[in-house]
Amino acid sequence: MSNRLVLVTVFLVATLVGANFTVLKFALDHTTPMMLTSMRTVVGGTFLIGFALLRGDRLPRRLDDLRNIFVVSFSITTVSSALLVFGVNRVPAGVASLMASTMPFFTAVLSALLLGVAISRLAGLGLAIGIGGTAILASPSLSGETAAIGIISLAASAMAWAFGTVYMKWCDFSRVSPVMLVGVQLVMSALVLVPFALLVEGPAETEWTIGLFAPLLYAAIPANAVTFALMATIVSRATPTQASATAYLIPVFGVWFGWLVRDEVLGVAELSGGALVVIGVYVLVTSNARRAENVQTSATSVA
Repeated sequence: MSNRLVLVTVFLVATLVGANFTVLKFALDHTTPMMLTSMRTVVGGTFLIGFALLRGDRLPRRLDDLRNIFVVSFSITTVSSALLVFGVNRVPAGVASLMASTMPFFTAVLSALLLGVAISRLAGLGLAIGIGGTAILASPSLSGETAAIGIISLAASAMAWAFGTVYMKWCDFSRVSPVMLVGVQLVMSALVLVPFALLVEGPAETEWTIGLFAPLLYAAIPANAVTFALMATIVSRATPTQASATAYLIPVFGVWFGWLVRDEVLGVAELSGGALVVIGVYVLVTSNARRAENVQTSATSVA
């Protein structure tokens, strides 16, 4: 895979995911957070499992595989996704994308605590910068109850996503194809989220119109299934440094789409804090990526 094609793919993924925060805001104009989250898992899971079966993948049947997938499903596509949509409903799309981008910070900390992965000095610097930026980014929202709840929800969403990511590194998922893995995760989440949404919110506030279906389809397929397939391609064919670029590009596109489409204007605190978050993510993920590349180089040299 040429460097130019990698760059185009990375920017495409960052664009699709970055736009998703703004798209979710449009969907939430026509439904409630839990109903949107549950519908997104149904559409996305059906699409991915159908695609996986068409290309010859098999459904997982081993109990240990299903148990591990459920843990990841509950943390990432159930709890994290629900809290993400709930948070997006309460803060601007740009702020939501910046808060969601703190996931690598939680991943680094949980990897150190649960997997014993050492944090290098450079990665620690990135972590410190990012935490400081997050505090500045969140500070204006803490004065209002609605926005404060949104910020806390988005931080908890990032933490749940990070836990699922670390768990996937801890357990063996090699028997299940990546596409089928995510498809089953989404279906498991749907089995939890659909009854929960109907019980807590109900369908009364949902408007079954194109204003809901269009952003719902985007959030479930291009922003989820398509980007997953593209990321799998990047990870398999690009260097870790190239693959990690999406982590700090997504919030940039998230802020840009919020400004372009919904006329969101961020204040000085949000912009300065967001900039520090992006810088911190850049330092952290590139440090880890370079360490992975050095390990690969050393292994190749020994071989």
